[in-house]
Amino acid sequence: MKNAVLNVTPLTAPWSGADPFLFCAYHLDHYPASDGDMGVPVEALGGRPLGSDFSRKNGFSMYHSERVPGFPVHPHRGFETVTFVRRGYVDHADSLGATARYGAGDVQWLTTGKGVQHAEMFPLLDKGEDNTLELFQIWLNLPARNKFVEPEFKMLWAEEIPVWRNVDSQNEQAVNDVTIIAGAFKPAGGEAIVPPSPAKNSWAADESNKLALWAIRLSAGQRLTLPEELDADVVRTLYVYEADTYRVAGQQLSGKTQIELLPGASVEIENTGDGLLQIMLMQAKPIGEPVAAHGPFVMNNEAELHQAFADYRSTQFGGWPWPSNGPVHSADAGRFARYPGSSVDDRPPVK
Repeated sequence: MKNAVLNVTPLTAPWSGADPFLFCAYHLDHYPASDGDMGVPVEALGGRPLGSDFSRKNGFSMYHSERVPGFPVHPHRGFETVTFVRRGYVDHADSLGATARYGAGDVQWLTTGKGVQHAEMFPLLDKGEDNTLELFQIWLNLPARNKFVEPEFKMLWAEEIPVWRNVDSQNEQAVNDVTIIAGAFKPAGGEAIVPPSPAKNSWAADESNKLALWAIRLSAGQRLTLPEELDADVVRTLYVYEADTYRVAGQQLSGKTQIELLPGASVEIENTGDGLLQIMLMQAKPIGEPVAAHGPFVMNNEAELHQAFADYRSTQFGGWPWPSNGPVHSADAGRFARYPGSSVDDRPPVK
């Protein structure tokens, strides 16, 4: 069914979003064994523009940090970040006094609303082996009515996020699975699989907006049929970020691509190559409002952007309550979240 594919373009960095998605930043960094204090050994830092290192020299970047990689304190207003950490860890701290360590399959859903500062640091916990970080950060717009809600974040722990798997009786080593971050997934002949709810003020919180985030993996020779989406207003996009050759709705493709699909069609994806095929599906009804974005702020017009910068300069969105600009937890802290005003840690459920 070739007409189910509306458009195919090369995958850009960051991935270009379709309303309500602004973009997705995909990070795959192969950090060395740590220096014993969760940082990159000094001998691996030579020749880098530390403080703004996106070089990918030797397979990794330091970003805006100088020892422990990551993004020290910075502000946001008017949108959400949905951060899925498949490998590695993120240490979160924010201007509300909240903090967390998450990773190994966890998702953080952060609504920046009227304004928040936060830091995202990538602690290297392994002193004897390399530390790989694989992270997807999706910037998701907020409608005008929610751009000034109170900021908050919600953790979706890996143990709570459903993964659908198709078992191949002829090949026990085959990979054919879908990690369901948002939006119910209904496999052919099966019941709908519903993930945890997103943050309460998100565009995704209204099920009628049909927002879905599904991480798809297919090993060589495996197939998956996407459930059809009958709502003609939904924009459904596949982001193919690891691939050899593959077929989508009968169309033979290769390499990293961005594929817009026609709503109302059930689409078969087949891995015709030798390596692993990895895809992120992002779909939703558009918000359909003007977007004015600059740096860390996403508003509806230029006047609101100017106001965002003025508000940040005058209030610092509540200030920064932490002793450093890039706080990092102890190596043995484990995965946890401590929400604003709470002294109790939220931990992943035990399974």
